Amino acid sequence: MLRIALPNKGRLSDDARDLFNQAGLEVRATGDRALSASLGGEFEAIFVRAQDVPEFVADGAADAGITGLDLASEAERDLTSLLDLEFGRCRLVLAAREDASIQSVADIPADARVATVFPKMTRRFFDDSQKSVQIVPISGAAEIAPHLGIADFIVDITSTGSTLKTNGLREICTITESTARLFASGANPATWAAEKKRALDDLIGALDSVIRARGKRYLMANVPRSALGQVKEILPGLNGPTVVDILDGGIHVAVHAVVPATSVYRTIASLKKLGAEGILLTRIERLMP
Repeated sequence: MLRIALPNKGRLSDDARDLFNQAGLEVRATGDRALSASLGGEFEAIFVRAQDVPEFVADGAADAGITGLDLASEAERDLTSLLDLEFGRCRLVLAAREDASIQSVADIPADARVATVFPKMTRRFFDDSQKSVQIVPISGAAEIAPHLGIADFIVDITSTGSTLKTNGLREICTITESTARLFASGANPATWAAEKKRALDDLIGALDSVIRARGKRYLMANVPRSALGQVKEILPGLNGPTVVDILDGGIHVAVHAVVPATSVYRTIASLKKLGAEGILLTRIERLMP
């Protein structure tokens, strides 16, 4: 049984639990403050701080773990990203006070002070930019640093930029983008034990099937056989629509296809113009390639 490190609180924790539940790996904990839980009876979860997940995975205390790419990059541990989970999306940005005259990294003066919770990533960024700055490591609330004179600039995580604006700050540039990922230890998966690799492959497949199904709908309709050429243009599906003869269906055949949820309204309207009947639309829980 593999051990999976999951964030113990916050949005990453909620989204990770939802993903596992949807994949059929229900998080079964003995209480809200439990430090471990069963994941559908197939895996064991341990709950730690999101920023500690890279350490637990790299040190072998967990076989895999979920955390943000930003936190994994800051940890600088030997990890392999197995799957982009597509939640927890954010950006690491460089920001200054709104009244600052700085417009780009090139305008930042030498030895400027930069406050951040991500000192390693910040140092790498300015080294790559060939800028000599003073890194001021802090544990949180970076937005207040320029107003207190602690630093001239900040490097911090943002999703929409609204918090920066609220605190009188302006983005100068995006350093990197981040989403939640499933990580495992080691840079070379070929070195993993066969049983561990099989279990991780099964886990990746289960989680990926849920992610693939998001934003998709399964559509079924009876359409005139004579309109199949036009139907194929409306319902391309994954590999084109599935066409099935209807018992005593006469001029109609049944077509099935996976369609984007965002285009369902237009798709149904187009099918109805072709004389489609009995249109049925349903959600997809999991989608395997």
